[in-house]
Amino acid sequence: MSRRILITPRSLTQGPNRDLEPLEKAGYKLVYAQAGRTPSEDDLLQLLPGCVGWLAGVEPISERVLRSATELKVISRNGTGVDNVPIDLTDRLGIKVLRAEGTNARGVAELAICFALASLRHLPTLHLGLKQGHWNLLRGREILDRQFGLVGCGAVGRLVAQMALGLGAKVTAFDPYPDSSFQPGANFVWGTLNVVLTTAEILSLHCPPSPSGRPVIDREALGQIKSGCCLINTARGSLVDEDAIIQALDAGKLSTYATDVFTTEPPDPASPLLRDKRVIVSPHIGAFTDESVQRATQRAVENLIDALT
Repeated sequence: MSRRILITPRSLTQGPNRDLEPLEKAGYKLVYAQAGRTPSEDDLLQLLPGCVGWLAGVEPISERVLRSATELKVISRNGTGVDNVPIDLTDRLGIKVLRAEGTNARGVAELAICFALASLRHLPTLHLGLKQGHWNLLRGREILDRQFGLVGCGAVGRLVAQMALGLGAKVTAFDPYPDSSFQPGANFVWGTLNVVLTTAEILSLHCPPSPSGRPVIDREALGQIKSGCCLINTARGSLVDEDAIIQALDAGKLSTYATDVFTTEPPDPASPLLRDKRVIVSPHIGAFTDESVQRATQRAVENLIDALT
């Protein structure tokens, strides 16, 4: 049997990582994708054949890639989402798909709160203006007593709720499978999606993509939200209709859109999202903290070793 394991997450290909050493001590040879870059399909077709395990990131995994990997036994994600993996096909091919559940929740939640505060205080616009020599004042808003809406209240959403409550916000959360035992404070309530959309002054997305692939925040949803809402997306780019976002900003329905994720990553440099000053962007770094990377890597490595032995 092959003893090769492919390593593709950007956070793990930029230099030696002690958290991968248990794989080498277990007798596996590590094969790395190009440092700091999301591998393409052609890259994977070259690297994956002959590997028995794969510590995978968010790169798209095609049928062609999986069928080329005749010795592959397990894909271990260094995160929670598996929407980049064709699960029906891995099941048919007998390839296990394992997740590092909850390990990156803290990093993503903190970024969502960072986006919320930056949106309320217009920080990116003010920062760039002052760097360019403009002393322009924009009146901001405080988070105290703001209605903070959550779409999705799993591991990340629960942390965001607790942080927002700690800052004095009032939180309403929607989840298709609500955990009624989660009641972090008097200013937290569970609600329907319609209630969250129509009451939120800050709306943060923490759910997986819909099975149909249809955006959760489309023109219809944006039509329901309160004017001046701050929309935050640290989950998946496919959750929103990006064209509709720009239209909602122009119409004043949204005051800002803050996103760490895009439908295509990296996004086209000509994308309106990158050119609009009301859009705050970061390059999918929610889980890219020292602590989150370490927790996720350790769990992904444990999953690989357990599955292969």
